[in-house]
Amino acid sequence: MPGRTALAADDALGALARELRALPPSCGPVRLVAVDGHAGSGKTTFAGRLAGALGGAPVVHLDDLATHAEPFGWTGRLRGQVLEPLAAGRDAAYQVYDWTLRRFAGTAVAPVAPVVLVEGVGAGRRGVRPWLARVIWMELAAEDARRRGEERDGPALAEFWAGWARAESAHFAADPSRPYAGTRVDGVTGRIAPGTVGEPSTTP
Repeated sequence: MPGRTALAADDALGALARELRALPPSCGPVRLVAVDGHAGSGKTTFAGRLAGALGGAPVVHLDDLATHAEPFGWTGRLRGQVLEPLAAGRDAAYQVYDWTLRRFAGTAVAPVAPVVLVEGVGAGRRGVRPWLARVIWMELAAEDARRRGEERDGPALAEFWAGWARAESAHFAADPSRPYAGTRVDGVTGRIAPGTVGEPSTTP
């Protein structure tokens, strides 16, 4: 039988899902929700849990839009291939980057839905916020998130992580997302912090 902590976490996740569904649409008929935080902070895991609580909400992973050459140069692709179609009430089909082949190979679809999640580092950035109904921030310090990511990926990707850490630090210094988060989540436990209301997600 699940423990009280697990039940409390499920209750909080369900409450968040209901809250997100009740928000005004922000991207055409869609409530677009960003799940942001440092690489290794638990964004993908939490986005998957939240998508399930929302009844199978589509999730757009920014790793599919970023590239080796432009780790944060995906805003135009996101806008043209995902945001604009959804805003027009159409399903979005977007190109997916293959990190092994180092080129775009294949496509993915984000159908129109009451809530669509955009998950990845920088999802709550300035250029995306006008389309967002909510920014969710994963609370985990950059050094702890990097340590977790390096342990997950192994020594073969140590050089990649070093370069990534520099790019991520520069990005958040110039364009922070955390101050605009209406919901904050513990990156270790996945618990939603009560009463975490930041600036409105649509603030430039």
